[in-house]
Amino acid sequence: MRVLVIEDDRETAHFLQRSLRESGHTADVAGDGEAGLLMAREGGYDVLIVDRMLPRRDGLSVVQTLRAEGARTPVLILSALGEVDDRVRGLRAGGDDYLTKPYAYTELLARIEALARRPAPEEQATRYSVGDLSLDRLSHKVTRAGEPILLQPREFRLLEYLMKHAGQVVTRTMLLENVWDYHFDPQTNVIDVHISRLRSKIDKNFAKPLLHTVRGAGYMIRDGAD
Repeated sequence: MRVLVIEDDRETAHFLQRSLRESGHTADVAGDGEAGLLMAREGGYDVLIVDRMLPRRDGLSVVQTLRAEGARTPVLILSALGEVDDRVRGLRAGGDDYLTKPYAYTELLARIEALARRPAPEEQATRYSVGDLSLDRLSHKVTRAGEPILLQPREFRLLEYLMKHAGQVVTRTMLLENVWDYHFDPQTNVIDVHISRLRSKIDKNFAKPLLHTVRGAGYMIRDGAD
């Protein structure tokens, strides 16, 4: 396992580096947040150990920046701040685990080994296509037969979810939970309204409909007639 330790306390950093090497792992050290960010960007690390309080750039900023850039390397955050709110902030910043100082090295080792064993998250596609309909998640552009289609943010999320599950029945519950973030049915026609608006934009002026209603089940996007 290759580990990057981002820690400004020299004694602690050298202790971790030596201990990790004695445990059979490879360990590099960065002494501040900017240096750690540069080294982490180079990739090739199985786990990052990031101290929260760092010079030049704090640890949470390092993690947030890496996550915003798409880095998926597991991160263990180290901090003397151990209150619940502190741990929550660390995890929400993109940390995978949070260990409060002082800690036992055996626990730290067990935690990073557990992080390294986690399966890598599936890479999410940046483009979806169904027939002549295309959606680009990065540019937020939608086209059909090369013609641009302007969608409102919620319509874009709805279409993205449907296209991600192209050829599958998508239920109202799935849409409520994944597009509206509702974990209950508010008993409104919000889905029907948005489906109708979306259909008018992606199907109305084209010969072949792509968005279909599956009676009693939900909705489906597919390249084919009813």
